[in-house]
Amino acid sequence: MIRPRHSAFPSLIAAIALAASAPLASLVAQQSDPSPGLDLAGMDRTVKPGENFFYYANGTWLKRTAIPPDRGSYGASAILAELTDRRVADLIQEAAGANAPAGSDLRKIGDYYASFMDTTAIDAAGLKPLQPTLDSIAAIRDRKDLARVLGSQLRADVDVLNNTNFYTEHLFGLWVAQDLDDPSHYSPFLLQGGLGMPDRSYYVDSSAAMASIRSKYQEHIAAMLGLAGIPGAEAKAASIVQLESGIAKAHWSREESGDVRKGNNHWTRADFATKAPGLEWETYFSAAGLTRPGQFVVWQPSAVSGLSALTESEPLGTWKDYLTYHAIQSRAGVLPDAFGQQSFGFFGTVLSGAQKQRDRWKRGVSGTNGALGFAVGKLYAARYFPPAEKARAQAMVANLIAAFGDRIDHLDWMAPATKKEAKAKLAVLKVGVGYPDTWPDYAGLEVVKGDAYGNAERAQLFQYRRSLAKLDKPVDRSEWVMTPQTVNAVNLPAMNALNFPAAILQPPYFDPKRPLAMDYGAIGAVIGHEVSHSFDNQGALFDATGRLHNWWTPEDFKHFEASSAQLVRQYDGYRPFPDLAVKGQQTLGENIADVAGLSAAYDAYHRSLRGKPAPSVAGFSGDEQFFISFAQSWREKEREPNLRRGILTDGHAPHEYRASTVRNLDAWYRLFDVKPGQALYLAPTERVRVW
Repeated sequence: MIRPRHSAFPSLIAAIALAASAPLASLVAQQSDPSPGLDLAGMDRTVKPGENFFYYANGTWLKRTAIPPDRGSYGASAILAELTDRRVADLIQEAAGANAPAGSDLRKIGDYYASFMDTTAIDAAGLKPLQPTLDSIAAIRDRKDLARVLGSQLRADVDVLNNTNFYTEHLFGLWVAQDLDDPSHYSPFLLQGGLGMPDRSYYVDSSAAMASIRSKYQEHIAAMLGLAGIPGAEAKAASIVQLESGIAKAHWSREESGDVRKGNNHWTRADFATKAPGLEWETYFSAAGLTRPGQFVVWQPSAVSGLSALTESEPLGTWKDYLTYHAIQSRAGVLPDAFGQQSFGFFGTVLSGAQKQRDRWKRGVSGTNGALGFAVGKLYAARYFPPAEKARAQAMVANLIAAFGDRIDHLDWMAPATKKEAKAKLAVLKVGVGYPDTWPDYAGLEVVKGDAYGNAERAQLFQYRRSLAKLDKPVDRSEWVMTPQTVNAVNLPAMNALNFPAAILQPPYFDPKRPLAMDYGAIGAVIGHEVSHSFDNQGALFDATGRLHNWWTPEDFKHFEASSAQLVRQYDGYRPFPDLAVKGQQTLGENIADVAGLSAAYDAYHRSLRGKPAPSVAGFSGDEQFFISFAQSWREKEREPNLRRGILTDGHAPHEYRASTVRNLDAWYRLFDVKPGQALYLAPTERVRVW
């Protein structure tokens, strides 16, 4: 996954700031950059490209742009996502006023959003909708009851390989996906969970900064319990943090969790009782609806064992307090406003640095997308992604894949046997552009107008049951994991497939009004990135069928690992803060994809010229436009708490360093006169050439 989560599109900045409620047409009309696709005014040409290419391409924009108060970061994807959200909000409001038939997707979309926006009804309901959940927790009398409640909370809210989401606040998380040993069928993957804060480091790091965050977290827990009228809130908050600290100590690190070879552990049902004693596993599985699977993939086995042991060793009362807090916290968005404000105070301000909660309409769009994402996406694609743009994107994808194939052919270090396997994998790569061929069905989801809380609960359960139902079905390689209105793209390693949602296939990533060089530098690098994920440090371990096995010759794999180690060292050297560096191993897969993807995009751009000269823009050659467009596509500003959290928990490097990928391409040195001694200069032998 490229996850272009922070950068910024320069010509839309002022429009967003000055016309928050303006129609999209007027936002686009306010663009005034005389060079479509390049923000010349946002560059800082006093900075030498070889010293800091990110600042050369973006320096003036960085100086002039303020992060909006409701965000921890701000940049290209944030602005494009805002535009997309406004479009989606318009579509949702049209659905709400369409008087569509009861039970139709259109009616469900309108009713879900309207219910979330009805704060009068939510405030009037108070905690009444939550009370049955609190009562079930209060009724826990023994460890079997505890297992039953924990099992009833399991949700399909993690993703090992596609969206690389390892976080769930439930004790465990479920991912239903192709089995890595036999990708012809689905398996249930069980992952560690149970933390309220983003990562184990927030609990085990002894620094003063982390200790302060832990103290604020404990205060937040006490405040949430107090708002719910729970007696003894402060003492209970202390015991909850202590329990979560025990959970954190059992957890694998983010880096360990990202190693597919360590995670692919098959356990039978009977194994859980002997390998992870403590939890009443059969009671847990029964409550979770997992009555049939005879085998699971346990991704972090020692963590699963450690968490299971805690369900037996820690006081039952502490577990009940823990479950009570998490029941409140996880539903804060559909409880009275005081709960949402308190939740934002910690998770927004403390953890990301945001100063203002997002507008409710934006949260409503997010919630509706989460519940009925592909139903909304069907409306979005029909309105905003015409067939001509789909065809143009498909042509670019085909050109990128061809360029990648050429690169494989010309690798002088790779043996013919390995090249053959790589080309076979490339030949069957399934690419989805814009939207899925078959739209998911929401007939089984009940949406009740005026019941925001119930709608959210039913939507989560609907998604969970749909995941469980896959266990009885053949593997569907055409399945999408991102909705069309998502500003992102993804590689699905076990399916050997790619998704390029419609929302990222629009200006300024993808713009028919500008020279091709800029498109290839922006969306072309994104496409190349996703293609190359099939051959990064994890993708290279999956064959053409999606099966996990090493198809490399031993000598070739040693070369690949040596290049990977070189890239790890390169990123380990980036230090945004004196006390915190980028984690080269944790971000390795994305960094490999950035290098290989940018290289393939550069080749594909030259293929697209068909021998003709590229037009210059504002004195920049086509090749210079390519690299500047790439750097501007990663433009972003980020608050310190948010940046620190990303370094600790994200598989992607900060955007400044992703823009510095250019230092591994020989052409960049010639084009921008980069000299030895400059900060980004790498000797030819130090430049990473993976693919």
